Amino acid sequence: MVIGMATVKITVTLQKEQATEIAALVKAGEAANVSAFVQHAVSVALSDAAGWREMLDDALESSGGPLTKRERAWADGILKSNRRNRKVA
Repeated sequence: MVIGMATVKITVTLQKEQATEIAALVKAGEAANVSAFVQHAVSVALSDAAGWREMLDDALESSGGPLTKRERAWADGILKSNRRNRKVA
């Protein structure tokens, strides 16, 4: 973390097992504290999301540009169907 960087305190709910594993990493000295661990995890996740977004933009550009409304509706239907199927399993 950069000295002087503005921070915001928020509440995050984790599974008990996740919180236990983070606490063990802190106790073992592999993370400075819970906040540092979560900040790092969020940073990695945001970087991953940006990478996927860039990859999607490149793929769309090379295949004809942004999705049409019809293509987006089709994709949304597939993704919503997959989400419902995962919740049932």
